[in-house]
Amino acid sequence: MGMQALRISTRDGEFREVPATEIERLQGRIAGRLLRRTEPEWAESVRLWNGMVRKEPALVVRPGSTRDVAEVIDFVRERGLLLSVKGGGHNIAGTAIAENGVLLDLIGLREVRVRPAARLADVGAGCRIADVDRATQEHSLATVLGFISETGVAGLTLGGGLGYLARRFGWTVDNLEEVEIVTADGRVRLANRREHEDLFWGIRGAGANLGAVTRFTFRLHRVGPTAFGGLIAWPFDRVREVLDVYRETTARAPRELAVWMVLLHAPPAPFVPADWVGKKICAMAVTYTGEPARADAAAAPIRRLGDPVFDLLREQPYTELQSYLDGTEPAGMHNYWKTEFLPGLSDQLFDTIVSEFAACELEGAEVGILHLEGALNERPEDDGAVGNRNARYVIGAKALWAPDDPAGSEYPVWVRNCWTRVRPFSTGRTYINFQTADEGDERIRATYGSNFERLLALKEKYDPDNIFRSNRNVTPALHRPIAASGSS
Repeated sequence: MGMQALRISTRDGEFREVPATEIERLQGRIAGRLLRRTEPEWAESVRLWNGMVRKEPALVVRPGSTRDVAEVIDFVRERGLLLSVKGGGHNIAGTAIAENGVLLDLIGLREVRVRPAARLADVGAGCRIADVDRATQEHSLATVLGFISETGVAGLTLGGGLGYLARRFGWTVDNLEEVEIVTADGRVRLANRREHEDLFWGIRGAGANLGAVTRFTFRLHRVGPTAFGGLIAWPFDRVREVLDVYRETTARAPRELAVWMVLLHAPPAPFVPADWVGKKICAMAVTYTGEPARADAAAAPIRRLGDPVFDLLREQPYTELQSYLDGTEPAGMHNYWKTEFLPGLSDQLFDTIVSEFAACELEGAEVGILHLEGALNERPEDDGAVGNRNARYVIGAKALWAPDDPAGSEYPVWVRNCWTRVRPFSTGRTYINFQTADEGDERIRATYGSNFERLLALKEKYDPDNIFRSNRNVTPALHRPIAASGSS
């Protein structure tokens, strides 16, 4: 294929000249493809959702099979090269790409096989959430996945995973039955609760540290084909009334009801009245997946607030509910978040976020609260590395702005200031998939809490050379001084 020699970053922070013959030999050993910068697929492979993150690999490999993945891992291990693994590239920290390293782009592993009688789905590591929802909804089945269609299933799952169904069925990894994974030694392993149990424990919440998963098997639940939900919003001057109803509603909500709260500036969307665009509103994202006949009763406390700016709550296909927020997070925009898990909602917390948002005139800034309480709280803290079984809500100060926005530098400042005021109400931890690149090692340790030392021992067993480091890295002892060179 006419490959040239490449200068590729190594894991020790140096560079290595890899001859064209070695690269061509790798191409000959795999069924997938090695991409050159001149090929049209290159741009797609190196695109990250968060436009704030600008990184480019030296080489892209698109494997066509698990065997291909093992060949690539052997290739980088033997040469000490820097590796990154991309499922969907939707991570806020942009960890899917390591600068000037070898990128393993799993987009070719995008098959979904549903086994409806067993209520299981086998999902390739290149799948997006929409791929899985479409396939499982053909049988009125679903598992716990996120709420933006283009999010990669692999990254979502390996960090724990949450979505509208988390209240009913727990973290995404609470619904994971098995994985096929290629570990740092190039071996292909099946990990579940019977085989390689220790590895399976770590994969459920910190899996990006332990290998390249090529297949996930998820437990499915009877959901759909329709569900009730959508967006509803009120003027910001009613914010305390709306927050109080939100707290009361979530405290009593059946697990089939997930309600998320957002303080934001009304976007220029077709459903927003023209005279409200740009004005502050308080909105709820509602999803009810129980019996259709009970949907109106479940939403009644919310609708009793009356006089909304808009009300889009209705019965609709479950796949539409899973994708109706897609337009709120377009690829390429700059995104910056800071989040915390919460044990509950206090008046003091409400006072804090209301005052912070009332003073904010940045149109792309918002504060969101996601209700999680339910099934995930009923498992032991050490049921998977994910932990955080005391999380009832997650709160985030968020900002989204165009790359050429002249106020761009103001958004991260506002987010950090708001986050600093919110942190005293936290459990002390947050969701690993919501962590930004500027959050240090102590934040990772805090996230895993009492599970961290066990996780560290697993990392040192399965990946002592820290080949899988382009992530929120659990760094083995021998590599801690240089971890930053390959981490995002």
